[in-house]
Formats: sequence, C-alpha cells, structure tokens
Amino acid sequence: MPRTPDGVAAADGAGGPGRGRSVAAGVLTALAALLVVAVLVGPDRLDRLGPGAFLRIPLEGLLGLALLIALPRRGRRVAVLMAGPVLGLLAVLKLADLGFRTALDRPFDLVLDWALLDDAYGFLRDAAGRAGAVAAAAGALLLAAAVLLLMTLAVRRVARSAARHDRAATRVVAALTVAWVVCAAFGVPVADAGTTALVGAHAAAVRERLHDRGAFGATIAADAYRDVPGDQLLTALRGKDVVLAFVESYGRSAVEDPGLASGVNPVLDTGYQRLRARGYAARSGFLTSPTAGGGSWLAHDTLLSGLWIDNEQRHRALLASDRLTLNGAFRRADWRTVGVLPAATQPWPEGVFFGYDGYYDSAALGYRGPKFSYAPMPDQYTLATFQRTERAPADRPPVMAEIPLISSHSPWTAVPRMVGWDEVGDGSVYANPAARIEGPPEAGRATAQARAGYRQAIAYSLESLVSYVETYGDDDLVLVFLGDHQPSPVVTGPDASRDVPITIVARDPAVFDRISGWGWQDGLRPGHDAPVWPMNDFRDRFLAAFGPAAHPSAARAVR
Repeated sequence: MPRTPDGVAAADGAGGPGRGRSVAAGVLTALAALLVVAVLVGPDRLDRLGPGAFLRIPLEGLLGLALLIALPRRGRRVAVLMAGPVLGLLAVLKLADLGFRTALDRPFDLVLDWALLDDAYGFLRDAAGRAGAVAAAAGALLLAAAVLLLMTLAVRRVARSAARHDRAATRVVAALTVAWVVCAAFGVPVADAGTTALVGAHAAAVRERLHDRGAFGATIAADAYRDVPGDQLLTALRGKDVVLAFVESYGRSAVEDPGLASGVNPVLDTGYQRLRARGYAARSGFLTSPTAGGGSWLAHDTLLSGLWIDNEQRHRALLASDRLTLNGAFRRADWRTVGVLPAATQPWPEGVFFGYDGYYDSAALGYRGPKFSYAPMPDQYTLATFQRTERAPADRPPVMAEIPLISSHSPWTAVPRMVGWDEVGDGSVYANPAARIEGPPEAGRATAQARAGYRQAIAYSLESLVSYVETYGDDDLVLVFLGDHQPSPVVTGPDASRDVPITIVARDPAVFDRISGWGWQDGLRPGHDAPVWPMNDFRDRFLAAFGPAAHPSAARAVR
C-alpha cells in the first residue's frame, strides 16, 4: 500500500479504484435524492411542466428525511419499506393525473376511472391495431412496476446515506427547513407542499364519490315531467322530424380561438347564408358540458336526462333508473325514436335504458368504405343512411333521432371530403384518395398538427349538417346540433371553458316563436355574449318551450 510523505497509509491513489467507487456512490446517492425530490415537487399538469417546477423545497421531503435520521436502524428499515412504495404510487398517480388532465382536462378519479382503462384500450386498438394496444398496455404495466421498484431503491439509498452522515444530514435538514419557512412567509414559490395538497384533493374526491352514491338517487327521482301524459308533451312539434346531432369535440374554442375559428366560422357563416336562401332560420347559444376532451356519453346522458352526469358512478345510476329522457318524451308522445350510433362497434348496453324504437350501430349502418382515423365512417355517410332508412319512406310517423357524428373525433389524422349525396352509396366511394383530405400542413409539430387536423374535421362535420339540410330539409325538419364537449387541452390550451355551441335550425317560424324568450342569437354561430346554460337545463327548457304553455310541470321545471 503506498504511503504519504509523513508515513500515513493512503487507501488509493488520487485516481484509484477506491476513489472511483466513492465518486460513483456519491453520484448514485445524489441521483436518488433528486428522484425523490422530483416525485414530490413534480407537477400533475402538462402546462406546468418545466425546469422551474423542480426548483422547489418539498416540505414532505424535509419531514421524511428528519424522520429517517431520528429513527433507530430497525425503524428506519420499516419506514423505507413503507415510504418507497408510497412514493412510487405517488409518482404513478401524478403520471395518471398528467395524462387525464392532458386528455380529459381533469385529474384521475381514484374511485371511478379504473373502468375507463378498458375504453382506453379499445381506443388504442381502433387507432393503432390490437398489437399496438397490447404493447401499450404491457408497457404501462411495466412502467408502473419499474417506478415502484425504483422509488423504493432510491429511498433506501437516501436513508443509508443519511444514517452514515447523520450530523451533516441534520444540518442540511435544519438549513432547508429555515429556508422553507422564510420562503413560505414571503410567498416565494420555492416552498412547496404540493404533495400534501394533491393527496388531500384526491382524498376529498373519494369522500365526495362515496357520499354522492346515495344522494344522487334522490336527485334522479325528482322529475317534474315524470308523469306528464304523452298527449301533453311536445305538442308544438307535432308532425315534425326532430334530429338531435352531437358533433364530436365541437367546443366553444372552435368558434372563438382565432387559430381554429379561421377554418370553422366561414363554414357556419356561409352555410347560414345558403340556408337562409332556402327559407331556413337558426338560433344559437352555449351549453356547459359536464366533460371535456372525451367521455361523450356523459354529455349525452346530461342533455337527454336533465341531470348533471359528470362521472361513471352517476352514469351507471342513471342507467339503472327509469328517468324520463328527452327521447323518451318523444316516444311517449308517439314519435318514432331512433338512435344512430356509427361509433358503436361493440354491444351497447345503454340501449336498454334509452329504449329507441330503432337502433343503428356501426354494423347496421352497412358501411363498406375505409375508416378515417378513429371514425368507422364519415358523417355524410351516416346522415345519408339515416335519410334513406328513416326519413325517405312514405306513410311513416314523425321521427326523433339522436345522431352522434364522429368524424371530428381525435386524433384528427384523417378527414373525409364532401362528395355528392347521390354518390355516397354504400361508402365505397371513400376508398378514392380524392375523398380524403391530406394531412395538415403543420405536420411535424404535435400541437399545431392536432389543431390543424381538428379544425379541418370540425369544418367537415358542420358542412355535412348544413349540406344535409340543404339537400333533404323541408318544412317539417327541426335540426338541433351541438358539441358534446371541448377537445383536449392539446387543442384548446390550458384552462379552456367547458362550453359548447348549440343551434336550432328550422323553416317553420313557429319553432322560433316558442324559444323567443331564450335569448339565443341569430345564425349558426353563437357570439361571445350568447347565453350560456348548464347542459342539464336543456331537457326541461325544451319540453317547456314546446309543450302546452300553461302546463304546471313546465313552469316548475324551468325555475
């Protein structure tokens, strides 16, 4: 062993293996500590993700490190075995929140959102194929397991280092605690207690879900229209075909965000000019949707039932009830009710609750053309098939149809073009490349590409509706079209409203006389100051407007 000039043995040379191992161990410990801090202070929103978000002192980290220093060896081991997996679960929860906020503009629901994993798998299977969906699911499971293991190893390494250097670790904790208190006192964002707030918010959401499970049943039962006879419902619409069309992801941003409205508003404005030339009028407003980015069925539930359905628990409670829906009111009043669901590629258990007289899923619509991204068929084909099967036959009863249009469903990578209505046929025409819009010109930048694709898809869906009315409309057609929800924050940006446009189109002036008190604006496009209602208000307001004016239930329902 080499010796120094004063005779003291040196463990290794300056560049020897011992020094190298010591440096490597120090680096690993520092990385472990940084990983723990990153999990504690990391944001759960994409718009807050940046270097500044990690330059914080987590209060939970200081308390945890102080505990590890104070505990005896055996207690420290137990604490590590508990804290490691807990931090791993926290990391997984933050990743889940990050994903849900990016896609659905809300955090992950610990009680209810597990059921959505199956829907997510189905979306991936439709968009990327079965192999891609299986690979994504396996990758997600492996990532979760790896995070749990990695966090446990990181906490153990930090704990061992703190135990070996307890005096230095104590001084560091004391200094950082003073810094945290000073920063908190002066409002400096370096002082962080975000993990406590996050856990508290999720715990409160769990309590709310458990309480709402019982309370919502009473809300469902309170219905002013529950026992109204059919001959007293919708009397002002007798003999008319009423089409209720949901335009997928058609939100307020589509008509107000300059980058989106530049491609959408011309379709609405020129479309209205064309419809006015044929004797039609239109009135528009806004509804606030219970969901954003996805979960279209929650919006359908809300509008049709007159109840605020913003989660799976309420959705299931509604389906188990006998609540009168808007389509149910039409059926009670002797309309033929029809559900046209081009995206229904699997059995649809909700059909039992909604009870349509006629139901067309993807298979029943008989489409023989190519898919367009997520959408199994173009909106124009859906409308053409509905016209041929339900409105074209003679000697039929009036029809009320709910039609969710899906060409504007994410990921907006393939958009159809309009073709002649006499060319639609069985959909084979869409195999022609001329019937497909090429990829957005902004390709290469994810956000810009998504916004461009969304803009094109919404414009196509709205043009399909305008052209349908031009081609097949008559004095007895009443079209109500609206968005189900805003698109994801990738398109709208953070903190967008949950408002969606809604429009009524008809040729009969009596229709608009009935809604003159609504304050809705003329045209297919609501202005910025157009009225905004909660979406669950629509059922009662619609039934009141088009029922007997003096009916007592109508007066109670709209208060």
